[in-house]
This record gives sequence, C-alpha cells and structure tokens, in this order.
Amino acid sequence: MAVKSGELVVIALGGNAFLQKGQKGTVEEQWINVTKAMKQIADIIERGYRVLLTHGNGPQVGNILEWMEALKERIPPLTMDIANAMTQGWIGYMIQQALLNELKRRGIEKPIVTVVNQVLVSKDDPAFTNPTKYVGPYYDEETAKKIMAEKGWVMKPDPRGGWRRVVPSPNPIDNIEKDAIKTLLEKGFIVIASGGGGIPVVYEDGVLKGVEAVIDKDLAGERLATLIRADYFVIVTDVEGVYVNFGKPNQKLLRRLTVSEAEKLYKEGHFPPGSMGPKVLAAIRFIRNGGKRAAIGHLYKALDVLEGRAGTTIVPD
Repeated sequence: MAVKSGELVVIALGGNAFLQKGQKGTVEEQWINVTKAMKQIADIIERGYRVLLTHGNGPQVGNILEWMEALKERIPPLTMDIANAMTQGWIGYMIQQALLNELKRRGIEKPIVTVVNQVLVSKDDPAFTNPTKYVGPYYDEETAKKIMAEKGWVMKPDPRGGWRRVVPSPNPIDNIEKDAIKTLLEKGFIVIASGGGGIPVVYEDGVLKGVEAVIDKDLAGERLATLIRADYFVIVTDVEGVYVNFGKPNQKLLRRLTVSEAEKLYKEGHFPPGSMGPKVLAAIRFIRNGGKRAAIGHLYKALDVLEGRAGTTIVPD
C-alpha cells in the first residue's frame, strides 16, 4: 500500500500492550510491555503517518477499585469516573515516555501529549437499566449481597468465578475534547486520548456530570476516529485477526472483508460480545461513517496490520 505522508491513523491498543497473560502486573512488567509495544507504534510514525493512540484500562481501573475497597475504612472511596481519569494519567504517562524514548532513539523529534478525555453518553441509554460490565474485585455470594444492600451496587456471578460488581456500558455519542484533540494533531502532536473508553459523562440540565459506567474502548475509539476524520482505524490486540469458529478445529482467519460482509457475520453472532464483537462493530461503524479502512490484528504486527499485510482488513463495499 502506498503511504500518503500525513494520513491520520487512530490506533486502539489492547491490554497486551501493558499486561501479558500470566503476569502479575508489576511496574517492571508494565514498563517492559509498553516499551515493546511502542516500538511497533514508532514503526508506523516512521512511515509518515500521523497517529492518535487510545487504550484499554481494565486491569488498571480494577486495581484502583480494589485499592479503594481495601482502604474504605481509612480513605473515602472515589467514584468510577475519577478512577478512569486516574488511569488515563497513569497509562498515558507510560506511553508518552516509552514512545518519546523510542522516537529519540530513531532520531525522530515529535511532541506527545495525553488528554484527560470525557466521552458523552446518554443518561437514557438502555445500558443503565441493564448493567453488564464486570469491574473490580471478586467476592463470595454472602459478602456480595451485603455490599449490594449497603451501597446499592448491582452484583452478579462472574462466569470466571465469584461475584463481582457490574456497571453499565453505554454507547459513546460524542467526545467532549474533540476540538482540542484536532488542534493538537494539526500542530504535529502525537495524541493519547479516550483512554479506557474515555471518562463517561452525561448532560443533566445542561451541565456535564460523571457517571458510574465503563465505555467500550474500541467503540469510543471509533467515535473519536470518526469525529476527527481519521483516514484509518486500527485495533491491535493479542490475536492475529478476526476469526470465524475461533478456538475450534475449523477456525478460519478472515483476511479481508467488505463492510457488508462484516455486518452479516456480526449479525449472525459469529463474534462474542465480550471479546471480538465490539471490535468488529467498531470497525463497521468507522467504515459506515466514512472511514477509508479499518483493521484488526496483533499488536506486534501493527504496521503490517495497518497496511494490509497481516490481520483482518475491513473496507467499504
């Protein structure tokens, strides 16, 4: 694929950029992982693309919620929107430093900035009446029911074991800081934004207010990519791409799909809601909203995924 210098790509980093399977999540492990991940992003920047990065925050926000629960008798717990903002600073700092160091090593001077980013959702979103997103620590049933009575939380059995809090996962509507993000990109900055799906906020009587929810980071990434008119939207994760019959003997990697083909497979239920489903839906939305190309693939092949040599590419009809 011919590179057009200055084309804008939004890259959604999966959790493996910060935490690998089987790791404890120590600071040392996180730095090793993010340093390795940023080598892949530097390859894309070196090719001449403008880059905006977004990222997940599941393990990190889970840690914060667990710390707050453990210390609740000594320190008043914070709300989930504040916990999300904390992870944007934490992860953004690590990305900024690791990427800046890697670019300098290559002789590339680029300013990098993290935006503490709010994402608008509707207070009437049906997700608020049917919370489904598991967050925070695991409890036994008795403790979970006691917490529900005390705090009014919704808690459910997690298929992975134990009881956990569930919170709404509403659909992202708008990105509050989009104009600032556009300006930074136009000035040549590499921008990190919408981390963890963004801080979920609603309008109440014309005033913004944070809510207890988690926005899917890929769906929020698509919303931002569309709003800033990105050319490409790339989701990098820990699998080679989009499969049908994933994990079965007859699994098949789909290398290239039109948006209509992807929609058909999505509606037929080929992609689980807890894993590949939101990624495929985000890619579909990006193309339907005017994007040139979306791609899903392995983090450590990021440049090849972007340029169609690896992963799954989704294109307009």
